[in-house]
Amino acid sequence: MKIFLVAGEPSGDRLGAALMAGLRELSPGVEFAGVAGPLMQAQGMGSLFPMEELSIMGIAEVLPKYRHLKRRIREVAEAVISSDAGALVTIDSPDFGLRVAALVKSARPGLRTIHYVAPSVWAWRPGRAAKMARHIDHVLALLPFEPPYMTAAGMTCDFVGHPVVAEALATDAERADFAGDGPLVLALPGSRKGEVARLAPVLGDVLARLQHHHPALRVALPTVPGVADLVREVTAGWVVRPWIIEDAGQKRGAFATADVAIAASGTVSLELAANACPMVIAYDMNPLTLWLMRRAALVDTVTLVNLVSDTRVVPEFIGNRCRADLIAPAVEAVLADPSAQDAAMRLTMARLGMGGEPPGLRAARSVLGVL
Repeated sequence: MKIFLVAGEPSGDRLGAALMAGLRELSPGVEFAGVAGPLMQAQGMGSLFPMEELSIMGIAEVLPKYRHLKRRIREVAEAVISSDAGALVTIDSPDFGLRVAALVKSARPGLRTIHYVAPSVWAWRPGRAAKMARHIDHVLALLPFEPPYMTAAGMTCDFVGHPVVAEALATDAERADFAGDGPLVLALPGSRKGEVARLAPVLGDVLARLQHHHPALRVALPTVPGVADLVREVTAGWVVRPWIIEDAGQKRGAFATADVAIAASGTVSLELAANACPMVIAYDMNPLTLWLMRRAALVDTVTLVNLVSDTRVVPEFIGNRCRADLIAPAVEAVLADPSAQDAAMRLTMARLGMGGEPPGLRAARSVLGVL
């Protein structure tokens, strides 16, 4: 049996790698093809082209690369159609993956199409579920409240748990690397080049303000290979020079020992919650993209910890509020009362499946059930 997988960014690469491991455990002869990041490639899967080409977010950001992305959509769809795959699994990145699925389904209507990560129709653009149901048979949901939205649109859907609950936590040795006297701040400007370019100047200003009150301030900045060089470039002029981290063990140690994190919105808030690290969320994007998203928004927060726990304890600074003079006082408040977010973080982890079967294995069971 062959399964065609398409991932478009680092978070999808992690999901895909765990799904592949689960499928191999349950169906040892399974084969894979498609678009993969480094983690999926480490599982033995090749990639049609570098996954980083697809790691673009935002309407205004996509427009300059639209023709190239359309070529890649056709290329991937043609590869699926001409393959002997029994299923197509598109992982996150719905603007790319669902267009591939539409082309594939029209040419091979009998091929099972599965999308991993339900679109956030509860947050904005609820009509996406019905549109998606034209081309997708089954959905793997990361959040426990998502399946009813998918089944109402005509697809089958399983809540498989969020992968963050199965990620390894730091060892004592990894934590020891970050022992020190001053407060340790995690600076997390995102995993996409556009995010890093926009957020890095703001984070640098926030850290400079914090250093006035905390002269021994230490900063760790975990990053991913695709943006590591850019991170080094944009942080070179920071008053507080960060320890830039690419090693997975050092990243675990930093997350486990940090006193507070200043992070871009997204899955990283759940990683921080798994490590009981209190946080402040900051995010900026192209003004046109932000305006369009705000007009369509159905929720009043972009932070997953706030959403899953049904609280609003994590402060967030989005768009024109993504300013150092607003963010720095919020970080100071978290440092003064670090336990204020504890209950919400514990509840979030429980609702995402902490302590249960690993999500990658649950996702694999769901995929094989569909097949």
